[in-house]
Amino acid sequence: MKGSGILGRTRLPEAWRQPLAVAGGVIALAWIVIAIAAPLLAPHDPLAQDLPRLAPPGAGHWFGTDQLGRDILSRIMFGARVSIPLTLLLVVLSVLIGGLLGAAAGYFGRWVGETIMRIADLVFAFPTVILAMVVAAALGASLTNAVLAVLVVAWPSYARVTRGLVLGVREREFVLSGRLLGFSAWRSLRVDVLPNVTGPILVLATLDIGTALLLLSGLSFLGLGAKPPSPEWGAMVASGVDVFDSWWVATFPGLAILTVVLAFNFLGDSLRDALDPRTARAIKERAL
Repeated sequence: MKGSGILGRTRLPEAWRQPLAVAGGVIALAWIVIAIAAPLLAPHDPLAQDLPRLAPPGAGHWFGTDQLGRDILSRIMFGARVSIPLTLLLVVLSVLIGGLLGAAAGYFGRWVGETIMRIADLVFAFPTVILAMVVAAALGASLTNAVLAVLVVAWPSYARVTRGLVLGVREREFVLSGRLLGFSAWRSLRVDVLPNVTGPILVLATLDIGTALLLLSGLSFLGLGAKPPSPEWGAMVASGVDVFDSWWVATFPGLAILTVVLAFNFLGDSLRDALDPRTARAIKERAL
């Protein structure tokens, strides 16, 4: 058993054994568990208004209550079921749309690449937050429309990165050999090119989870996302603006956003170190 434990530790890449990687993994896993088990863990109904209003944090209510008498801890737990899944869905959709468009632009080039990249440049021409606000306001205030608004401003980053990676791979010998053997362009792109560019895209996606959460929460904070009484973190922070003296109303939802952003940033940095041979080798040498 002892030898097996040593073997398990040696198989774990050194980058994932760094303190920040461990902290990020623990925090992210904790929030995922909270999101799944919120109905079992929450001490109160997040929508019930039967508690003392603006009660400070204490034994009965660890995070206090808001101006409507709702338990903030319960609302944060249920808010994880809203903010985290929507953020992950947003990043996945951005990777799929931006990755596919960027791969097509890089592999086929010519008018296909020019058209896609000019559309991406048009999106990049506007400040990200401002454009997301305009799109959300035009579509109407709702969580679904907020996700669509952030998706509009998020996919070009993946398109540009993917295009650059594909341009560097499409002239490699193994890709050219496949084309000479009669592989179709789409088969070559799917089998030979995309598996060799997924690493950097995965790193970017992990790091982008925090940015997506901030944008989504920001739209809700401005009234362009979740609507009351939905327990969404950005909307909860906004509700604390009206009762600034009751610091706990906005502070604890803000800390929830902060911890999730930090966790996935730590994981993204560790994933980048693990996938980069030079960085992984340097970390291993320092550990030795």
